[in-house]
Amino acid sequence: MSDTPAPAAAEEFWEARYRDTGRVWSGRPNELLVQEAGALAPGTALDLGCGEGADAVWLASRGWRVTGVDISATALARAAGHAADAGVGDRVAWERHELGPSFPRGSFDLVSAHYLQSPVALDQRSVLHAAARAVAPGGTLLVVMHAGWPSWQTEPPFDAVFPTLDGVLAELALPRDEWTVVTRRTARRPSMSPEGAEGFRDDHVWRLRRTVVE
Repeated sequence: MSDTPAPAAAEEFWEARYRDTGRVWSGRPNELLVQEAGALAPGTALDLGCGEGADAVWLASRGWRVTGVDISATALARAAGHAADAGVGDRVAWERHELGPSFPRGSFDLVSAHYLQSPVALDQRSVLHAAARAVAPGGTLLVVMHAGWPSWQTEPPFDAVFPTLDGVLAELALPRDEWTVVTRRTARRPSMSPEGAEGFRDDHVWRLRRTVVE
């Protein structure tokens, strides 16, 4: 997402982000995951960039067997604790990957990639291609990305190029006879600044289904 040089290695940046603070995220699953995956039949799921594990725990609580992946060991430790507290620790495996130099093995009925947008180096295009390859026949690829800065953000903290609905599909270039676009939309959600200013943020959502091979 950023065109500027990385201020630190990605692992160092994200590890410091989690290590130097308390809990970073709310502990609740992403609303767009709930909306798009809530009606899917449980199977195996891959949660890319799982952070502190809220999405993975939500999926596991609904019967999925989940592999949660993040670059930060601290985030993964917190995620494992969250899963244990929720009583689903036996349904989630946690793996540390940089999503570039390394990527989880196997195929999955659901691959979820939420907000793979980073102020440090990340080859987003390659990660999304790898994510698509990891979807099993009949499975689902769910991608959610910020469409722009929050409405209250008057001075962006770094340079960023935000995706378009058509642009991500064009970059993925998935064969039309092998994939069906189920969802392609922009969702607006409330967003509050650190100072308490109320506003909104737009996110793009893509849900694609891989054709079952006869």
